[in-house]
Amino acid sequence: MAVTPALSPAAQAAVDLVDEYTPHNYAPLPIVIARGEGAYVWDVDGKRYLDCMAALSSVNFGHGFPAFTQAAIEQLGRVTIATRATNSDVLGPFAKALTALAGKDMVLPMNTGAEANETAIKVARKWAYRVKGVPEGQAKIIGMRGNFHGRTTTMVSLSDDPLARDGFAPFTPGFELVDYGDADAAAAAIDEHTAAVIVEPIQGEAGIRIPPAGYLQRLRELTREANVLLIFDEVQTGMGRTGETFRFQGEGVEPDLITVGKTLGGGIVPVSGVIGNREIFEVLEPGNHGSTFGGNHFAAAIGKAVCDELATGTWQARARELGARLEAGIRPLLDAGATDVRAAGLWVGVDIDPAYGTGKDIALDLLERGLLVKDTHGITLRFAPPFVVTEDEIDWIVAQFSEVLAARRP
Repeated sequence: MAVTPALSPAAQAAVDLVDEYTPHNYAPLPIVIARGEGAYVWDVDGKRYLDCMAALSSVNFGHGFPAFTQAAIEQLGRVTIATRATNSDVLGPFAKALTALAGKDMVLPMNTGAEANETAIKVARKWAYRVKGVPEGQAKIIGMRGNFHGRTTTMVSLSDDPLARDGFAPFTPGFELVDYGDADAAAAAIDEHTAAVIVEPIQGEAGIRIPPAGYLQRLRELTREANVLLIFDEVQTGMGRTGETFRFQGEGVEPDLITVGKTLGGGIVPVSGVIGNREIFEVLEPGNHGSTFGGNHFAAAIGKAVCDELATGTWQARARELGARLEAGIRPLLDAGATDVRAAGLWVGVDIDPAYGTGKDIALDLLERGLLVKDTHGITLRFAPPFVVTEDEIDWIVAQFSEVLAARRP
């Protein structure tokens, strides 16, 4: 086991204050972050860490990306929010830029990824009743085992994770789960009451689980044949992380609705949305759905700046190139502490041989070396450095990981 490092008095005081005044719904690493810039964060004692969490892909462009902070500063000097009962001079340009990236007609802006997924479920159900002709109250949504779509009551009703579900029943009805990667199981579950199939093109929280080749294409065929909407949850896989603007583009699959979030807010403010075509969103009318903060001026200005960066294609190419370098460095560790490596762009999941320790053990060892990595599901580490990371820093990441595993060799 890794030994949890002792905190300095300043760090311990910060932790104690959080523990006293906030519920213990997270189990954070023993670090108190005080500052961030580019690919790095600093703790309250001034120690620097290379950030391979990137705030779970909310900071894909790194901390304090200049174009985003400039957009934020400029909008702060104008107006940050006015109710959606009025029109906005920045929402339209943001929506146009985002839909252009996805090749769709419209986006319904929200705040968090969970809200975006909730919104997509609502739109799919209303579409099923108004367009498909499903009897009111009988629409069914098919999801995948191992999914993570958020932690609201409805989203955990769609989950099979005991940690997310235990103690929160009764759950929202209308969901059915099938095995991820099994198109035949999805085909068997689809019936005349099915409104939509929702799927992560790569399951991120589950440990960067990549489905078999052809699986997503087959889901598209099945849903199209049955007049069922296909929803891709791209909250983590979108915005360049996997080497394409959206994962569906790299897979050659056209979903009906796409949910996005995380880095759409540039690491500054929560921004999310549901992207789709006009004929689906036409089922909504004023009063059906909304959000006080969804599409606010401040969020729209930052979201537009993020879209402008992605429109260059530079960052997607960088994610592909640096991701290939990271994967190539980690793959030789198979049978030397790692049991599986899964990669897509600048996003690598590594399963740890239990003989070497848990994922948390390895994360703590790396933390001591100045490398911030997220563990998940007991045995898995997720490496997700921001796009601004350099080749030398990628090599340093690999070297630290290799040395930690070597030191733990049974």
